Amino acid sequence: MFELINTLLIGITAGSIYSLMAISIVLVWRSTRVVNFAAGGLALASSFVGAAILEKTGSFWIALPLAMVAGAIFSAFIEYFFLRPLLKRSGDQGAEIFLPIIATLGLLGIIKTILNYIYGDRIGALPPPLPDKGFVVSGESIALSPMRLLILGIVLLLMISLTLIFQRTNLGLSLRASSFAPEISRLAGIRVDFIRTVGWAISGAAGATAGILQTTNGSGSVSPESFEFSLLLVFGFVAAVIGGIESLVGAVLGGLTLGIILAIILMYVGGSLVFIAAFLILILVLLLRPQGIIGAKGGRRA
Repeated sequence: MFELINTLLIGITAGSIYSLMAISIVLVWRSTRVVNFAAGGLALASSFVGAAILEKTGSFWIALPLAMVAGAIFSAFIEYFFLRPLLKRSGDQGAEIFLPIIATLGLLGIIKTILNYIYGDRIGALPPPLPDKGFVVSGESIALSPMRLLILGIVLLLMISLTLIFQRTNLGLSLRASSFAPEISRLAGIRVDFIRTVGWAISGAAGATAGILQTTNGSGSVSPESFEFSLLLVFGFVAAVIGGIESLVGAVLGGLTLGIILAIILMYVGGSLVFIAAFLILILVLLLRPQGIIGAKGGRRA
């Protein structure tokens, strides 16, 4: 019984982190119709910023928000100088529509190469700011530690904040309008290009948070060749597809679903099948329900 509970708790924690990366991917897709494969590299770069700030200040509570700011700046920079020109050049039909998506793959490689050049074999330390040992109940250890509670709290806070921004503010209305009908939005006086940059910036902040939490919940250190960031990108993308790539709520549900399934596979089948299982789940979703858990057929969600 305790083994199953612990497996579910581990899955929920990991799934919460996948949800943040999924949210990052969904935000970019909704604003520019681009699958941002550079999100993993941006999260990695932001985590290095967080590690450097943590080394200087000794405070995780300073490092995390500043890493989020760095992620927002990095992402906005990518959108303004690289993706915006490509989006204006590419059309709605033909091969050119894939140029921005292909470009994000190239940017992922460039970001990793730059980080490799700067840091080489050096690593950045991002240890857990709170104890990561679980509580003891009736003599049994429960995999619900203060660190895992912190992760769940941060994800919940960000989800509520994003929901309020999209549903209750003029910025959220502009983001949604620019996504649905950019030309009409321009006629209504909305600065569509600026709003898209803001969407990318929010996406970068969410991705940075995912990177920081992934590191503190995992190895506690970050390097240019950190494989866990590749996993984070893959699992975040799969979670976004599971939930419905148009929906923020779907991204969270997709992340939690994927996290629990992979935790069960890891515990009862073996770690070697986790990566394969993620792709099998992706294929099954595309075959059986391509619109995802929340997505609607033939429509787009606000």
